[in-house]
Amino acid sequence: MQSMDGIYRQYADIVYRYLYSLTRKEDLAEELTQETFFQAVRSIHRFDGSAKLSTWLCAIAKNVYRSWQRKNPPMQELPAEGQKQPQSAPSAESDVLGRLEQMELVKKLHRLPEPYKEVLYLRIYGALSFRDIGAVMGKSENWARITFYRGKERLRKDVQHDAEHSL
Repeated sequence: MQSMDGIYRQYADIVYRYLYSLTRKEDLAEELTQETFFQAVRSIHRFDGSAKLSTWLCAIAKNVYRSWQRKNPPMQELPAEGQKQPQSAPSAESDVLGRLEQMELVKKLHRLPEPYKEVLYLRIYGALSFRDIGAVMGKSENWARITFYRGKERLRKDVQHDAEHSL
């Protein structure tokens, strides 16, 4: 088995990307990555090698994230009356349109029910394989593939529905 320093160097980016896919916040993903490796050091004696090390670490990361969620329930900030959020100037019209489309897609993705939302986040933003997604979720690789496909179909139908009703 590698040293924890070597394990950290090899897998920190994977864990960070996974957590970023869940949080969409760089600072929080970094903080939770550190906590994940702290928890991994504390429980390394329980790693039996039945799963890939990256999968084991992502499972710990998922638990760390869920623990953080329980301690930090979501709060919505309301803008002060008459105040607008400062916006940066766009570099080009196509850049703005692309970002708006991407933001709308992320919003639609965020509204998907579980487990579709998490599987799509893991695949798209975490860049995990279906095998790793299945392992993180405690399911099979085939389950991850089917869930991803069904989630994609729900997203497609939602986008299509919006396009039809905006005409």
